Amino acid sequence: MSASLNLGKYAGIKVQIHWTFWLLFLFIGLMVFTQDGGLTDLFWHSLFIFGIFFCVVLHEFGHALTARKYGIGTHSITLLPIGGVASLKKIPENPYEELMIAIAGPAVNVVIVLLLLPFIPLETYFGMDAETLESELSVIGAHNMLFYLFMANIALVLFNIIPAFPMDGGRIFRALLSMRMGRLEATRIASGLGKFMALIFFMVGLFYSIILAIISVFIWFGAHSENIMIQQLELMRGYSIRDAMITEYSMLHPDDNLNKAVEKILASTQQDFIVHSNEDVKGILYMSDLAEALRNSGRDTPVREVMDEHFIILDADEPLTNAYRKIRRNNRNFFPVMKYGKIVGVLDMNNINEFLTFRSSFDF
Repeated sequence: MSASLNLGKYAGIKVQIHWTFWLLFLFIGLMVFTQDGGLTDLFWHSLFIFGIFFCVVLHEFGHALTARKYGIGTHSITLLPIGGVASLKKIPENPYEELMIAIAGPAVNVVIVLLLLPFIPLETYFGMDAETLESELSVIGAHNMLFYLFMANIALVLFNIIPAFPMDGGRIFRALLSMRMGRLEATRIASGLGKFMALIFFMVGLFYSIILAIISVFIWFGAHSENIMIQQLELMRGYSIRDAMITEYSMLHPDDNLNKAVEKILASTQQDFIVHSNEDVKGILYMSDLAEALRNSGRDTPVREVMDEHFIILDADEPLTNAYRKIRRNNRNFFPVMKYGKIVGVLDMNNINEFLTFRSSFDF
């Protein structure tokens, strides 16, 4: 069962809602009813939340469609309780492209602000005294919904341009740094600033907003993981899959039974297997699938009934960085490597990690 609700594809990009998004409405409901609000108040608050997240989706489409302009696709746009995420197929390496993609999201919110501006009686709000203004804005309703959306989009712009990498502002900051120094050093500096900002957000969030505290955790780990990823990509630059692939491995035939796979696993460190017949790759037998099949079907089950027939084949002369990105995007991390139609090796994440360990220790 999927953890996300698929809302369909728009401009060729899948939009989905993660199941945790609905916890936000539980929180809104508790907030409304603890303040003696009724169903009408709940309706308007919920409508406001939907309005904000519609703007968030447009924000993410700003990133995605700008990325498409530079030849970078987007897997999906996912809505979470803390905002939206556009999962680009790769991170732009050109600083100018990253700058444009990062700016595009907040720019969409600026456009929304300008579109709402003619419908907001700002002079009326500014003309109110503090007590009247507080009363006018005490609850969300039809009379102030557009004003709330107007202010929410201003807040989205201001919050997103904070240089807390990997938020939009942090990516803008890294792109500007990358124009003057190497991408590796720029990422290290932007990541350090992002972690520092995350600590500030967390401390403020503990006292004023639990959502801000949660966002700070995502920022911290996002900054850390992307910094590590950029370091690893830099270590792999200039190397091909051939330089890191495993060349000593065992294979299975579709007619072999699972017991043979168990014997091979116990006799070596290999856990996943290419399944081949007549020099053609027919599928991959993964350790996770093997364990489940042993419990449900037994050791005499043919490999062909358990193997995964949907897999990615890598080319031996393909840059190692490309394989790294493919492995990070897939739940499966074992790939056959071929050249001129023949199997020449296999590659998995463990092997890449071993390559990176030796590469970081000395040049070989």
